[in-house]
Amino acid sequence: MSERPIRMYDTTLRDGCQAEGVALTVEDKLDVARRLDELGIHYIEGGYPLSNPKDQEFFRRVGGLGLKSARVAAFGSTRRADTPVEQDKGLAAVLAAETPVVTIVAKAWDYHVANVIRASREENLRMVEDSVRHLKAAGREVIFDAEHFFDGCRTNADYALQVARVAAEAGADCVVLCDTNGGALTDEVGRVTALVVDALPCPVGIRCHNDAGLAVANSIAAVQNGAVHVQGTMNGLGERAGNADLCAVMANINLKTPFCCATDEQLRKLTEISRFTCEVMNMIPDPRQPFVGASAFAHKGGLHVDAMRKAEGAYEHVDPALVGNERRFLLSELSGRASILAKVEKYNITRDREMVQELLKKLLEMENEGYQFEAAEASFELMAKRITGPFRRHFDVKSYHVSVIRHADGSLVTDGTVKLDVGGRLMHTASEGDGPVNALDGALRKALEEHYPALKDMHLTDYKVRVINPKAATAARVRVVIQSADSHRVWGTVGVSENIIDASWEALIDSVEYKLLMEDQAAAKGEEGA
Repeated sequence: MSERPIRMYDTTLRDGCQAEGVALTVEDKLDVARRLDELGIHYIEGGYPLSNPKDQEFFRRVGGLGLKSARVAAFGSTRRADTPVEQDKGLAAVLAAETPVVTIVAKAWDYHVANVIRASREENLRMVEDSVRHLKAAGREVIFDAEHFFDGCRTNADYALQVARVAAEAGADCVVLCDTNGGALTDEVGRVTALVVDALPCPVGIRCHNDAGLAVANSIAAVQNGAVHVQGTMNGLGERAGNADLCAVMANINLKTPFCCATDEQLRKLTEISRFTCEVMNMIPDPRQPFVGASAFAHKGGLHVDAMRKAEGAYEHVDPALVGNERRFLLSELSGRASILAKVEKYNITRDREMVQELLKKLLEMENEGYQFEAAEASFELMAKRITGPFRRHFDVKSYHVSVIRHADGSLVTDGTVKLDVGGRLMHTASEGDGPVNALDGALRKALEEHYPALKDMHLTDYKVRVINPKAATAARVRVVIQSADSHRVWGTVGVSENIIDASWEALIDSVEYKLLMEDQAAAKGEEGA
């Protein structure tokens, strides 16, 4: 491992929140900051205190989190043209935030200097120098973002470098080269970064946007050419096509370069915190996201699965456990005996050849009916255990009923009623809901939570419907996939029917049964360890 540590700067709470459809409350921002600190992020940019009261409140409260790894940064810009630094409202606001770090941005592209801030190039340099000196005199660590640096280098490299040099000589603790338009190619970023590292007396950082799909690659190229500070966001959120995804940046730096940006223990939290951030932002995680996506280490083809069972590195570039992810063997019409064997080994069910063949036959039959288990492995595990036995049913469904009433004013009332046999006791419960699935879920919980309190920790997180045979029009079969979660895990279940309510009910029942199965297994392990 290199002695040169690479420092991670996260701007999820500011630039990430500029992504389309993303909005966070102050409580959300504090929760995300707490988890970023667990990940070992060195800097957390909390927002732009001049822009809104929410960011101001965040800065007032973030000190109470007791962060261990991260230093909090307030974001702003250099003083305005022709405004004395002592009278600039933006600089006053970042100082009033009382953060140990202040990040300021300035134009490094003379095109922007002339056409956006409409100042002379000399005035822009004075704005940089005055602002950095003012913040350093106030005792702050100053990070200087040289905006549009790579664009500026293409048209006037001398001026772009002059902006960076003025900031460094004024006392900036780090000068960050920004590919603000996200259009630079990787060889250009590496070459320019190396030149700037040699030219400046202070550390150099990199900030890449993803407009050309190269933000992660460009960030790594900069690190390989001397940058020691990388800016980005969790899951690559940000304006337009987003920023460099720190999940991929951190994993690549730690696992594929001689440098280091986190401890092994911190890196193992990467998948968990990536998905936590999505949950807080009410976003569905991208299953194909490198390193942390649910499909990042998923294997579907029979030949691939067979190879993976024989040699774990056959189709994986790193061990998924290093980033807190897991290997998955997908089940589909492409599955062979190797895929089934891999699954039953994971579930510790059976290696009996005839039983495996029976499972494969059942799988193919169900997929022919419209089932898919790639996103519903919990339903497959339940099916496998029902076939191989013994399987304990926690309750028996006698009936269910749903009614929807639409009133003249347009309001809807949905009622769900269920009858269950729970250990010989007939439970007949009802619940109103926002829709049929919500109403049935509420009625199920009323019937079962008295007997199985662990269900209180379970909630539905996603619901998807897909028409299987659209040519059948309103008589088409539908496939419903429900994703559920508790404080330890996330799982998916599936149901298929011509009736969307019945397909939903099937997936819902499997979801509850799987939760109870996991509780039984956890209890059994606890007894073994006692």
